[in-house]
Amino acid sequence: MKVNGTNTELIVIGGSAGSLQVIIEMIKKLDDPISFPILLVVHRKAQATNILQTLLQQFSRVEVIEIEDKTDIQKNKIYIAPADYHLLFEDKNTMSLDSSEKMNYSRPSIDVTLRSAAEVYEENVIGILLSGANADGVEGLAYIKKNRGRVWIQDPETAEVDYMPKHAVEEIDYDLIINSGNLADYINQL
Repeated sequence: MKVNGTNTELIVIGGSAGSLQVIIEMIKKLDDPISFPILLVVHRKAQATNILQTLLQQFSRVEVIEIEDKTDIQKNKIYIAPADYHLLFEDKNTMSLDSSEKMNYSRPSIDVTLRSAAEVYEENVIGILLSGANADGVEGLAYIKKNRGRVWIQDPETAEVDYMPKHAVEEIDYDLIINSGNLADYINQL
């Protein structure tokens, strides 16, 4: 299947339990350069060190950056939302961090970031939801769709933990079902 990549300005990938292997497989196969930033919002423990950035960089030709408050957004970079902060977009140039209450038992919340991305990037954002054990991300994907963005969901049959993608498939008018083997291929077509 060929995907329409016109005007993709941002990809936001959300995941929880079972999503790390899908992310690593994607990163290994990504083209360098990519013409937009990719943002990863992965549930992890609040006291987590930034080992995720180091781990992902080992597999990536594209620079992987853990976000700090007021980080500038640049294409051809992979950004990671830090543990215990929600990530918001101030505009198309700057991301900020927020420590308000958890959403869906999570901070960072995939819903919070997807909603913020939809408000700023509108039809030029793709929201992707991977494996996970709670409902975080479903409302955010619906908001992306409402703002004319595109929604990709991991095939629940291929998810290590199918709860998150299964709910998204049941509730969202998605554009594409992906798996760990083809996610990078679709992104590289954009």
